Amino acid sequence: MNVAKTLPTTRWRLREENQDVQKLLVRELGLSPLISRILESRDICDPDHARRYLSPSLGDLHNPFLMQDMNKAIDRMIRAIYHNERMVIYGDYDADGITSVVVLLHFLRQIHPGATYYIPDRMREGYGLNREAVERFRSEGISLIVTVDCGISDYEQIAYARQLGMGTIILDHHEISGALPEAEAAVNPNRTDCRFPFKHLAAVGIVFNFLIALRGALRRDGFWKKYAYPNLKEYLDLVALGTIGDIAPLVDENRIFVKIGLDLMTEDRRVGLRALKLVSGIDHQVVDSDKASFALIPRINAAGRIASASEAVDLLLSENQDQAEELAGKLDGFNRKRQVMEKLIFNELLEKVGDPFEAGEIGPLVFASPNWHPGVIGIVASKLVERFGRPAILISLKDGIGKGSGRSVAGFNIYEGLKRCESLLLSYGGHRYAAGISIPEGNIDSFAVRFREILRENDPAIDFTVCTMIDAQCSLKDITHELLSQVEQLAPFGNRNPEPILCVRNVSMASPSIVGNNHLKMRINGDGVSRNSIWFSKGQFLQDLSSAMLDIVFTPQMNTWNGSSDIQLKMKDIAVNP
Repeated sequence: MNVAKTLPTTRWRLREENQDVQKLLVRELGLSPLISRILESRDICDPDHARRYLSPSLGDLHNPFLMQDMNKAIDRMIRAIYHNERMVIYGDYDADGITSVVVLLHFLRQIHPGATYYIPDRMREGYGLNREAVERFRSEGISLIVTVDCGISDYEQIAYARQLGMGTIILDHHEISGALPEAEAAVNPNRTDCRFPFKHLAAVGIVFNFLIALRGALRRDGFWKKYAYPNLKEYLDLVALGTIGDIAPLVDENRIFVKIGLDLMTEDRRVGLRALKLVSGIDHQVVDSDKASFALIPRINAAGRIASASEAVDLLLSENQDQAEELAGKLDGFNRKRQVMEKLIFNELLEKVGDPFEAGEIGPLVFASPNWHPGVIGIVASKLVERFGRPAILISLKDGIGKGSGRSVAGFNIYEGLKRCESLLLSYGGHRYAAGISIPEGNIDSFAVRFREILRENDPAIDFTVCTMIDAQCSLKDITHELLSQVEQLAPFGNRNPEPILCVRNVSMASPSIVGNNHLKMRINGDGVSRNSIWFSKGQFLQDLSSAMLDIVFTPQMNTWNGSSDIQLKMKDIAVNP
């Protein structure tokens, strides 16, 4: 547990292994036994699967027309293009929604001048399509609404648009509750009648598949004789940002998108991202999923959280360096403000929660306050989940109504849990790991009780002790530069493809020191080898580790500092041997 005051801080669990599979991967692919063990622990058990995993290719994407209603969506879009209909792309204000808008809008503007976009104001309008916006679109002569990263639960609003003579195409990835809206096409892999084999795309991934299908259909019509044939690969930097930002599983198509997209970010091909990298302090650096997650995406999200998402859209569409740098500076300012707000809320909640493990507390963390900005509570909920290993729902109150953001753990589908509480809610939506709610203030206490009951019913034996899943046990002398070069092939890391975690037993520590913000730096000695290590935010354990034999779990990495590189062990946990 992250809040534990003794070592080890988590429960360790070594993944089961199949040595026959490991030997097969070593023999067929020439991998080290340790890398083969890591692949096998991730259910990558045959050489063909391993090859596709290690070398992601656009050629391995699925046929987008396998998505239900894709043909309908393409036909409707082509009709709008040929008839010069005015259309609006209606998105969400987070990184997935913003990149979905930018990718689709950038493509369409090259061939259709009647395309525009709209992202609702988080504070004033909230998530999803709303009647006022629909009425405004009609007054502006818009005949087609394309919702991205929203729409699948906007039944009344889409029916209203239909009454006013406007059609709707839905490109969404959120869970579906009940019947579908009366849209002309509803493209969502979560539909029970959808044959598309991969169900975990972010919205921007669905948009990208839509563009593959649209480009192909227009090519069959001979459309590209009049226009330059678009290279869709150029959009993958944005697709990668939206996919990582939505914490989508980095497997299957998502892995392909993110692997290629991160390379494009590193190459600095997009003016807006180049400016964002500069203000984030990662210019001229290789962009990995960590840098995207902690440097770029928070600044994109910050615009929609506490200001206007349009400034993030403008940045990502910009082709002028001066304009891009000005917009990137604004986003950086929004992000700094967001960080201050988030820290205040998180510290307030830490005092309220205390140590729930010592108190025998086993339920989800549900809190509400009129003092919290609704744009940052989702981030704080994520931090609570990381800290305490249990679902968290935070609710911002205003005028008797609560707007909540929830995050969950691997063993509990928060969307399904909320579905069973719908009698207490005004609205809800989301997916397995993240969801949003609207609730009358007077129902919050009852909701907290009911949500706790549902969590226990889901798994009466559920254990909220944070576990560290270990991919393999090895020797310190196994951690070599050659191994790390093969570890790099396992990237990009993220949801369902975490950084490898290894275990080494019976080592000793030397030269300990506390650096930075309570980080524990030390040398680890064993098997005649010595390696540098860092354990972030764990300086309080310095005295506990002195003069002891240790078992360690860690992620091996290359640490580059002042132009030189060396192997470093990024500690996950340590146990002191008796």
